[in-house]
Amino acid sequence: MSGESPTPGGRPVRVVVWYRAPDGKADAVTSAYHGISKEMAGTPGLLDNELLRSATDPSAFAVMSRWRDVDAFNVWERGPSHQSSTAPLVPYLDRAPNRPFELYEVTASY
Repeated sequence: MSGESPTPGGRPVRVVVWYRAPDGKADAVTSAYHGISKEMAGTPGLLDNELLRSATDPSAFAVMSRWRDVDAFNVWERGPSHQSSTAPLVPYLDRAPNRPFELYEVTASY
C-alpha cells in the first residue's frame, strides 16, 4: 500500500478484513472484536467499525472499518499499537480470499 492519499484532500476509506471462526467458536471472534474495538476507541482517523457475519455461512465474519483517509489508516497500520491491538483476531484471519484485508475508497454514498 502506498503511504500517499489517492486524492489531494483525501477521501474516506473502508478496510475490510475477513475472519473465519472454527466450528462452534463464533463467540471467540465476537468477543475478540469487542475487546479490540474498545481498545481502539479514539484512534486518530478511525471513524467507526462494524463486525459483519455472513448470512449464509455462520462461521464467516468480516470487520469493516471506516477511516478518515488512506493516510490515517497507514499511520495506524505502521504504528506500534497495530500488531498488539489486533492480535486477538489474528488466529481467525481467513486467508482464503488470497489476501487478509482489502482497502476500499468511497466513491459515492447517500
